Amino acid sequence: MPVQRPKVAVLLAAYNGMQWIEEQLASILSQAAVAVTVYISVDPSTDGTEAWCAVYASQHPQVCVLPPAGTFGGASRNFFRLIRDVEFETFDFVAFADQDDIWHADKLRRATNVIHDRQVDAYSSNVTAFWPDGKTHLLNKAQHQVQWDFLFEAAGPGCTYVLSKPLAEALKTSVLEKWDLLQDVNLHDWYIYSFARSHKYAWYIDPRSSMDYRQHEHNQVGANKGFSPLLARYKTIRDGWWFSQVQLIAQLVGLEGSPFVQTWLDMRRGQLIKLSLSAWRCRRRLRDKVLFFCVCWITALMGNRIQ
Repeated sequence: MPVQRPKVAVLLAAYNGMQWIEEQLASILSQAAVAVTVYISVDPSTDGTEAWCAVYASQHPQVCVLPPAGTFGGASRNFFRLIRDVEFETFDFVAFADQDDIWHADKLRRATNVIHDRQVDAYSSNVTAFWPDGKTHLLNKAQHQVQWDFLFEAAGPGCTYVLSKPLAEALKTSVLEKWDLLQDVNLHDWYIYSFARSHKYAWYIDPRSSMDYRQHEHNQVGANKGFSPLLARYKTIRDGWWFSQVQLIAQLVGLEGSPFVQTWLDMRRGQLIKLSLSAWRCRRRLRDKVLFFCVCWITALMGNRIQ
């Protein structure tokens, strides 16, 4: 039987979030059939987010603001701080939240039920992107998982992630052990998914949307929809950032010695061409498999070696 009213720790990273954070917190505290405690870590802000969160927490016993811990400079480091500093012993699950979305009322109930019913260790889902002009779009991340996708992409937006307690505790141990190296990981959700899959934890990606995913000019990583986001992502690959993150994550999760990873880890020309032939095992979505193949060849032909 699933836990009747599971206890969920929600880790929320905030920065200059005054415009949206109250609506987000309301949607989290209104979650059905779960007992939620929200932990907020605020990157030093200029819009009063720290003071507002302190007052809000004083009025809502389910909300705790972590003490200042310096400047993070990005959501990834802020989330790693939350994983490091929040104690998970009294919780059944751990979830992640951005400051600017709106959760559906059954988001955590569905996630925790799925983890129990499917006997998996982690849950993520599709989301519904929405824009200020009222436009919406379902972002589909629920394609079939493939052998090596976790080394090359996340499971979807990290704000949909819900982890079982055993996985969360194992993740915390890895964060404590590899803290300094993790400061160079730019996408925490990619690392979390990679850590889970590489350590044989089962992950379910739900085709049902669990939240409204706000799009605005300050998104650190927004909806991958249309040509412009695709071009921006291609530039990160061409400039070497993406390949360097792949190398770092493979090393952090302990797969640098695996036969598959060793065939491409140095990212030399011949290795990239060989890697391109494994595109079908490295990305979930057909479009991304094709892009992966092309980028490997373009990078190889340009003669770039990723440092």
